[in-house]
Amino acid sequence: QVQLVESRGELVRAGGSLRLSCAASGRSFSGFNMGWIRQPPGKEREFVAAVVATGTYTSYATSVKGRFTISRDNAKNTVYLQMNSLKPEDTAVYYCAARSSYLPTASQSDYWGQGTQVTVSS
Repeated sequence: QVQLVESRGELVRAGGSLRLSCAASGRSFSGFNMGWIRQPPGKEREFVAAVVATGTYTSYATSVKGRFTISRDNAKNTVYLQMNSLKPEDTAVYYCAARSSYLPTASQSDYWGQGTQVTVSS
């Protein structure tokens, strides 16, 4: 079992930056691929970014590429999402996800965090 706890989200102005973190406990964090998934208001969940267990490969949604950076610190059992140049359309509940065999997707993951609200004002 893995427990995932996201940091508190915030209200940010457009163009601003925010870093989310997700602390994992339970089974070995370094054995999981990690990801961030978000759900905008009134919409389906969508993939944001993911990183493999070793941290050597990352994947991003087209909508966030060049603005968001996912990273992980296996010594701290934590994955991060640095979000820059935020836009109102980035407003969503952001979920941390852990998956052992593949990268997490919007609908498939072994474990999920409880989600944290990020609101970007125009």
